[in-house]
Amino acid sequence: RETKNGFEQEIHRYQAQNCQGCPLRSLCHKSKYDRIIERNHNPIRLKAQAKTLLKSEQGIAKRKQRCWDVEAVFGNIKQNMNFKR
Repeated sequence: RETKNGFEQEIHRYQAQNCQGCPLRSLCHKSKYDRIIERNHNPIRLKAQAKTLLKSEQGIAKRKQRCWDVEAVFGNIKQNMNFKR
């Protein structure tokens, strides 16, 4: 599938073989036909990769450093541009 921006996505489509007579059907979906699920596995993979990088020792160190780096910038903006309460 192609998005509005021209980015191509790989969508996997799964369809149930037979939902008729299933006791959980009304809880699962409201369609008259069998359930269809579309799944894009790429964002899931990228989120898992980002999570592992953030939880690594280097990721934790960079998150700690961010607090100090950003505070100085905001302090300069407030002081130099007279943004005060």
